[in-house]
Amino acid sequence: MQDSFVFTAWDGVGDNSDRLRYTGKLRGLHCLKKGLLKKGLLMIDAVDPYAKDLDHFDLAILDILQRDNKTPQRAIAEAVGLSAPAVQRRIKRMEDHGTIVANTAVIDPSRVRREITVIVEVEMDSERSHMHDQAKRVFLEAPEVQQCYYVTGDIDFILIVTVCTMVDYEAMTKRLFFGNNNVKRFRSYVTMNRVKVGLSVPTRRETATR
Repeated sequence: MQDSFVFTAWDGVGDNSDRLRYTGKLRGLHCLKKGLLKKGLLMIDAVDPYAKDLDHFDLAILDILQRDNKTPQRAIAEAVGLSAPAVQRRIKRMEDHGTIVANTAVIDPSRVRREITVIVEVEMDSERSHMHDQAKRVFLEAPEVQQCYYVTGDIDFILIVTVCTMVDYEAMTKRLFFGNNNVKRFRSYVTMNRVKVGLSVPTRRETATR
């Protein structure tokens, strides 16, 4: 399977304004350089298109990795119709460009005795940005806070919190809320069932069905 490169070439005469822009499908940068030299051109740079856009192969790879990021690259290659080395290159590019930001393990909270999940609405007293930034830092550093969202509307933050016991949650509220003069009020919702939990991102636009 061939990879696409967008590259800039120069005929060695004139300044940067004389550089020419090309698009090609070649089997790698080595073949790209060799082909340009035959035309008397020098390659200035080669831009990986994945830095901006993801094609259907990338999206298919992401779908598989989001389900199980330990899937062997050979199995991914067979599923998406690429070679294993091509899959490896694409995964590396998506990691380098920040599309894939982490490879983590998802654990069952009950196995580590964190069976209580609380959704918390937090309203701040001050609208000053530096006070909100300070709150963000506090929430970011709190180990009980799994997720923190800065939102529009009457409240300022929504937190997803996990604790072992309600005693632990009370201690956290004293530390994060009652001990913070800028917290005007907060409201807690203790979940009864974790119906759906995940961070998987749909890679394709959903189409309405009749």
